Amino acid sequence: MHATGFVYDPIFLRHETPPGHPERKDRLIAIVDALRAAPFWNDLVQLSPRKASYDDIALVHTPKYIESIRSSGSGYLDPDTYLSEESLDSALYAAGAVIEAVERCKTGEISRAFCAVRPPGHHAEANRAMGFCIFNNVAVGARYAQRRGYRKVFIIDFDVHHGNGTQHMFEEDDTVFYFSTHQFPHYPGTGRAADRGRGRGEGFTYNIPMEYGAGDKEYFSAYSEVLPDLMRNFGPDLVLVSAGYDIHASDPLSGIQVTTEGIRNIVYSILCCPIGLPVPHLFALEGGYNLRALAEGVTVTIEEMMK
Repeated sequence: MHATGFVYDPIFLRHETPPGHPERKDRLIAIVDALRAAPFWNDLVQLSPRKASYDDIALVHTPKYIESIRSSGSGYLDPDTYLSEESLDSALYAAGAVIEAVERCKTGEISRAFCAVRPPGHHAEANRAMGFCIFNNVAVGARYAQRRGYRKVFIIDFDVHHGNGTQHMFEEDDTVFYFSTHQFPHYPGTGRAADRGRGRGEGFTYNIPMEYGAGDKEYFSAYSEVLPDLMRNFGPDLVLVSAGYDIHASDPLSGIQVTTEGIRNIVYSILCCPIGLPVPHLFALEGGYNLRALAEGVTVTIEEMMK
């Protein structure tokens, strides 16, 4: 059994969004309720997130943008992204959850972790909030990990929406590989198959756009046939996963038809990719807006992580 951490804190419930907003605190309540009822709950290593410093956030975000968030009052940062009175603290702890997971892996206490956080992160650009996201949690974690000695980081993003922010932050970098499957065309309109990185980073971005209605078969092909060779050739010493459960067939913001067992197969394929020596795998929550499907998806993810 792999020592698997679960990083969570009620601070994430204090990021308030307006009534009817799909990214709401009930998402994490549903996840935690389901996990507490799962037979493996007592075997998880319960971890509290640290609060990321502004220097940590500045590893991927511009100082001007960080200051704009610090000085903003409550309200919309873009048509989808809401900042409430305690959202800034929640966002700092969300990024800090990934940092804490990196640290616990570095010490050998755990080898895998699931960070149940909000606000999510993968749409946040270096200089702006976007798509429910304030700070890019996985991107901050990747850069922090490199400062702690991890050289090559492989980021996998299976959210139904393309992680435009993450791709843009690393598209000129050959030390971070970004791999994404996502519905296309769909919000935010990025993530074409032809996007393979730029300059030194050319060849280190790989997008697999999925057509409306794609399901378990198409995702199984991507994760069991395409991903392994990319990971083996890159040879990462850390894997970060933007885990978006809005690929589920029941999700209201998705046209993708992946089942709960399809999600299990995606996670299994990620964890079992033959990349040489075992490396840490850290998952951070992104989307997922049907509460039942979200809770089921996270549950089967952690089941696979603990095997």
